[in-house]
Amino acid sequence: MIVAAALILLASLLLLAWPFAVYPLILGLLPERPVIRMQPGESPPSATLLFCAYNEAAALPAKIANLRALKARHPALEILAYNDGSADATAALLDGAADILTAVHGPGRAGKARGMKTLAARAQGDILIFTDANVLLEEAAIERLLGYYADWQIGGVLGSLVYDGADASSSAQVGGLYWRIEEMLKDRESRTGNVMGADGSIFSIRRALYPDFPDSVLDDLVVSMAVIFNGRRLVKAKDVIAREMMVAAREDEMRRKVRIAARSWHTHRYLRPLLRRLSTLDRFKYASRKLVRWFGALWMGTGGGAAIVLAAAWHPLVAVGLVLLGAGLFAMGYGSRKGPLAAIADILLAYVATLRGIILSARGKDFTLWSPAKSRMEKAPKA
Repeated sequence: MIVAAALILLASLLLLAWPFAVYPLILGLLPERPVIRMQPGESPPSATLLFCAYNEAAALPAKIANLRALKARHPALEILAYNDGSADATAALLDGAADILTAVHGPGRAGKARGMKTLAARAQGDILIFTDANVLLEEAAIERLLGYYADWQIGGVLGSLVYDGADASSSAQVGGLYWRIEEMLKDRESRTGNVMGADGSIFSIRRALYPDFPDSVLDDLVVSMAVIFNGRRLVKAKDVIAREMMVAAREDEMRRKVRIAARSWHTHRYLRPLLRRLSTLDRFKYASRKLVRWFGALWMGTGGGAAIVLAAAWHPLVAVGLVLLGAGLFAMGYGSRKGPLAAIADILLAYVATLRGIILSARGKDFTLWSPAKSRMEKAPKA
């Protein structure tokens, strides 16, 4: 019993550390696969920038100003926006920017996947650039991103997302730390071949590779992984910078985690037949960065249970004290909004929210629709 508990504890600790410590070390040992960049004087491919919006009136003034700057720098850039049945001033703001973008108004709530498919079908650019309504791009982002497509092997390019407002709360601090690790992992994956999927803040693909998919899946993951399934490379560009405001409230962040995890698991099940066709290295990457991390709450549970068994073998009161100490520290952290205990509580809650999302998805819960986080700061970051 004691030996088994010790082995379970060690395995649980290894699985918890794997995506953030062991996996990046392994990636660092793999050989680099360089990318050919566009040379001065070469003409970039045509491009269309697409984004969806639902009740984004607070974020759109800054977004539209950012788009004007991008359009002034790249007059040929096509910009398409989808209004997913917003109930605020989103439609009016998009229509008011008709000089730089084409607004497509959906008949009602249909979800981001439906909106993006609608826009992709109308796009004329050879390269589709996907972003979010609350994300701002640096003015040089477009030409830097398009420069990667001089390499015929490149089928998709991710940008680098920087979060602002990470000091607003412990949830924002934990989210900021998590995202910095995520960006580091993507950089290392890109260096060694393929990145395992993109998020919606900033990524692009060749229009010819855009796949068909159901509205219920996570379109960012399906569209970006289609690049790899088609035998092209999906890479990350460190010099293509996007900025977004961090979600500050713990409740908003936990709801977001549940929704993203549920849709990620549903999408994973949809992609499973295609995942079997990946190379051995890419299957290893996918399992390390996604599957192992998604079940972090399970590793915490098994590890905690094993630790209690080991403590009880020493003395029952030690086990009781361990449980009471852990519960007390968590309660103190949960009651705080800042500080190390609050950060630890947020990490634990994030793992639990992720596992809850997976369970809800397995039970058939649908998270096709989305809403902007209420605690996202209305003051937009500067591009």
